[in-house]
Amino acid sequence: MYVCSCFGITEQQVREHADKGACTPRQIASACKAGTDCGGCVRRIQALLGRGACPRRELADRGESDVLGAGIPALSQPQPQAA
Repeated sequence: MYVCSCFGITEQQVREHADKGACTPRQIASACKAGTDCGGCVRRIQALLGRGACPRRELADRGESDVLGAGIPALSQPQPQAA
């Protein structure tokens, strides 16, 4: 079933990004653009993320925050550029 009709993103794709470490709607948006156009799917994405545990969040809660972002370039924050 489609979650984001603006970009054609399915529930399965959201789950796959979550399995790879995207734990928030913002991280899902960074990975696949879902939720970045009309925003109508953000609550659905939140619901999907809330149904399953996020392995990366659990590791961070245990103090293993160095694993956050490792191996997931799509979730990396861009570096600010000098003006």
